Amino acid sequence: MSAPLHFGFILFPNLTQLDLTGPAEVFGMVPDAVVHLIWKTPESVATLTGWKFLPTTTFAACPQLDVVCVPGGPGQIDLMDDVEVLDFLRRQAEAAQYVTSVCTGSLVLGAAGLLHGYRAACHWMSRDQLALLGAIPDEGRVVRDRNRITGGGVTAGIDFGLTVIAEMCGEEAAKAIQLGVEYNPHPPFDAGSPSGAGPALVEHLVSAASARQSRRLEATRKAAAKLEAKSP
Repeated sequence: MSAPLHFGFILFPNLTQLDLTGPAEVFGMVPDAVVHLIWKTPESVATLTGWKFLPTTTFAACPQLDVVCVPGGPGQIDLMDDVEVLDFLRRQAEAAQYVTSVCTGSLVLGAAGLLHGYRAACHWMSRDQLALLGAIPDEGRVVRDRNRITGGGVTAGIDFGLTVIAEMCGEEAAKAIQLGVEYNPHPPFDAGSPSGAGPALVEHLVSAASARQSRRLEATRKAAAKLEAKSP
């Protein structure tokens, strides 16, 4: 019998739950898969919408992961300067098969120094910040560069999860999971990207998110300065 595959998600306050639950559902359908929700303590963690999730393990107790993943969401901003989180990611990345993220989680990987020289995806509103961390911003919905696999914004997490499974278990296994969850999207509007949504709606969303984006940019710049200070 082959050893189980260990998938691990960082579970942090104010994350966007679909960034986590979309790919977690996909990974959990792999036979003998173990999906870990990881945080500093075993206490419940509230997502952006107020839903509470219980970690299944802590950073200290987490086994070596085959896939380590960082979701996104506003809480990601605080992780950019969280030594415990960044150190955990660096340790896991040394032996993980794949180092991954969804949405703005890629900025956290960048803050840990794990995306320098790698192409990476991110939510469209924050994608350009990846360059400050030495990554190469890519508009792809799912981007693979060597053993880094990153998904774009929120719903890209399902595509991301299927891509990871195709890499690890084969395309037929990924197709079977896609059929099992009936992932056959037909969105009611062509507004899921800036190009489809049009300039007026894009401007509205950017304006509404300006305070959060300013804090995110400040955190990214601070992380970039720390990475630069460490470089030889």
